[in-house]
Amino acid sequence: MNGSLARIPCTIVTGFLGAGKTTLIRHVIATAQGRRLAVIVNEFGDVGIDGEILKGCGNATCPEENIVELANGCLCCTVADEFVPALDAILARGGVEHIVIETSGLALPKPLVQAFHWPAIKSRVTVDGVVVVIDGAALADGRVAHDLNALAQQRVTDTALAHDDPIEEVFEDQIACADLVVLNKRDLIDPSGFAKAQAAIADVLPRSVKVIAVADGKVDQTLLLGLGVGTEDDIGNRRTHHDAEEDHDHDDFDSFVVPLAEIADPTALVRRVTALAETFDVLRVKGFAAVADKPRRLLVQAVGPRVTQQYDRPWSADEVRKGRLVVIGLKGLDRAAIARALAE
Repeated sequence: MNGSLARIPCTIVTGFLGAGKTTLIRHVIATAQGRRLAVIVNEFGDVGIDGEILKGCGNATCPEENIVELANGCLCCTVADEFVPALDAILARGGVEHIVIETSGLALPKPLVQAFHWPAIKSRVTVDGVVVVIDGAALADGRVAHDLNALAQQRVTDTALAHDDPIEEVFEDQIACADLVVLNKRDLIDPSGFAKAQAAIADVLPRSVKVIAVADGKVDQTLLLGLGVGTEDDIGNRRTHHDAEEDHDHDDFDSFVVPLAEIADPTALVRRVTALAETFDVLRVKGFAAVADKPRRLLVQAVGPRVTQQYDRPWSADEVRKGRLVVIGLKGLDRAAIARALAE
């Protein structure tokens, strides 16, 4: 604990699938200005893609050994088994000044915040603040993710379905715990859509919380870190849909990994990823590809039909040049058909 009795602040970054949490944290690492950071990344799936993305930053303020990946289930469901050991490992190294926790897109932040009252945690760390990242472009279109057109149509005809839908409940429960809301993808929203997104957030915010609009997750770290809220001491006032439940699950969601052989044409891969949202109930695709005759790894991320790509870092000499994509969507995905569609 840096030789001090002071508790180390932890920022919890939560938000729906594809909202831009990992991009935001990459920016925080890149602009840390010498502050020694550690990151705990919680995946929903079988492989640590987000952790790999963050490790590619190459910033000395957050070395690879300070990035801990938890891929054995949603962190809000496995706090005791996953979070406490990860925290122990980080604190044992010493020198860390601030911890950033990226939850999966399906996580409820309240159970995680409540864990900060546990004796093994309380004396060592505190919740500096809960930051909720929102896909502004999707919200401007009236939904929390871009490929939920069927859900949007059902909301028009049956408002009870919208209220009971687990995706909507996850979104509202995340907002209920927010100390700061980041409305991301501002560059993709026109003035009318921006007003609509702001109104949608205001409708579910239970109290006065600052909302900042950004593009590409670029938030000044002075606005994000150092909030000093101590959220665990106010968690009883953060009312959520799941307060009366002992447990919750994510049975409405599914994820799996599709391995990719080396590809020749990145544009063709982007076309195939884009088509997934039109054919299947896919919410999110993220991962890497190896491109023939290219020394750098191709990072691919998709939210519904919107796909981005960039070469993030060189392949190391001991790596096998093979790609892998994590596909996340609604329960019942046709895994075989999606794998074939990506390989064609």
